[in-house]
Amino acid sequence: MHPLTKTITSAIVGFAVGAGAVSGGLFAYHDLVPPAPNQGTNISTPYAKVATYTPPVLPLGPDTISNVVKRVGNAVVKIVATVPQQTSVSSSPFFNPFFGSIFGNNLPQQTTVQTDIGSGFFFNSQGYLLTNDHVIHGATNIQVYVPGYSKPFTATRVGTDYATDLAVLKINAPKPLPTLVLGNSNTTPVGAWDIAIGNPYDLSHTVTVGVISAKGRPLTIGNRNYRPLTIGNRNYRNLLQTSAAINPGNSGGPLLNLAGQVIGINTAVSTQGQGIGFAIPTSTVLQILPQLMKYGHVIRPWLGVFIGTDSKTIAKEYGLATATGVVIVYVEPNSPAAKAGLAQGEVITAVNGTPVTNANSLKTLIDKEPVGGQVSITVNNQGQTITKKATLGQEPNGPITIPSNAGLGN
Repeated sequence: MHPLTKTITSAIVGFAVGAGAVSGGLFAYHDLVPPAPNQGTNISTPYAKVATYTPPVLPLGPDTISNVVKRVGNAVVKIVATVPQQTSVSSSPFFNPFFGSIFGNNLPQQTTVQTDIGSGFFFNSQGYLLTNDHVIHGATNIQVYVPGYSKPFTATRVGTDYATDLAVLKINAPKPLPTLVLGNSNTTPVGAWDIAIGNPYDLSHTVTVGVISAKGRPLTIGNRNYRPLTIGNRNYRNLLQTSAAINPGNSGGPLLNLAGQVIGINTAVSTQGQGIGFAIPTSTVLQILPQLMKYGHVIRPWLGVFIGTDSKTIAKEYGLATATGVVIVYVEPNSPAAKAGLAQGEVITAVNGTPVTNANSLKTLIDKEPVGGQVSITVNNQGQTITKKATLGQEPNGPITIPSNAGLGN
């Protein structure tokens, strides 16, 4: 077992700010999934094997699980990522507070190395594999352990998407590699059996079994119920919930149906309950994958504001005719919103003349526009209606953290 200073426990996501809400927490105005030309149940891609059918409901016999694992296990890998960290010398066991005092509040930094362990699987025989972005985020060296090979391969990044927590890596192997088929999460029913394969706590190729407990779960990683990591919060919109045991090190591994098809990528686990794990559905993967392979990132329009959904109280305070619109809580510096002159406290009431009724309607209106497109933003500023022009940017591929004192009245 490799010595660890940290093991991946769950995915985390801090938005590349679109818009957010202050009532009940912050959220972005995008769905985290870019618009796709084909919204059918099967999205074709030249990069991966995609199932074109829904497997029949099979009786669960004594050999069903073991047969699936035998057939697909060699396509599942262990990932070890080396991540440098900057820490204060005060955290070093060799730090002497007396001598440290000569630095005042500006203690020198030292670089330490942490090792993150996760999982992944091949979707293309030429060495392309899928995993979570949080497994390899910030890593300077990524090693992939492949069944049948005595030494690990060094992987390179092909594409990453912070918002959906997906990443594509590539290794160069001497021969074609076994692959998994991407199945249809949309038609996978609640209650269907599922199989998770991964490397929890560095226990390679651990198999657990459960059922799909729920679909379409929204989730924020980083609150008290889900263990935070080091790069902020992640806000998921659409996750599969599974009762299969998911533990630190499972992140990035496949969640399979009884036909051996991938229906999700294991991503997060509740810290307060047993049998509560979460996976990114393949419906999301299939929409993101082509852009990761082609561009190395996902192209999304970006305004750059966190917002709060309006209410009758706010409508009265701001002199609005109806309780619609969204209040700007924070404007990201140097964002399209900042360049357009949008400011904290203003209420966005329309985009291109179409009324904004809530956060989702703002998201929908912005998502219709291309990166680089210009939009007219109508705002109410203490009773005065103003229209401002904003040129949408490309959403940053990483976390954005708003100041702790951001919000109305601060």
